Amino acid sequence: MPRTRDQIQEERRRLRAEYGQLFDSVAALLFQCDPIVISFENPNADEYEPETGTILPRLRVFQSEDDVRRVVYEEFVRWFEAANAGPEELYAKPAAEIWRLWQEFDSKRHPIT
Repeated sequence: MPRTRDQIQEERRRLRAEYGQLFDSVAALLFQCDPIVISFENPNADEYEPETGTILPRLRVFQSEDDVRRVVYEEFVRWFEAANAGPEELYAKPAAEIWRLWQEFDSKRHPIT
């Protein structure tokens, strides 16, 4: 069953509350990298928020940058189909930065004492 606009907006609010600046940073990074080249058609900085919303919850189980690349690629295939997503290697640069951002975020939530 398709979600309503209100449900989608509420989910984004919940994700932003949970992940804070990380949500905006990942969405902005994906927009900047633009792996499927859609930002020229629609120059809205929030273009990649839906994908960010499905990537972030999966970060908890990531063990490496390679895991991040694989999952980011999987999400782009899910959202845009394999032909439009391109090769997995295309996601190496954003995955490296997402991994760095995640580690920074996670270390603040779970500081080593």
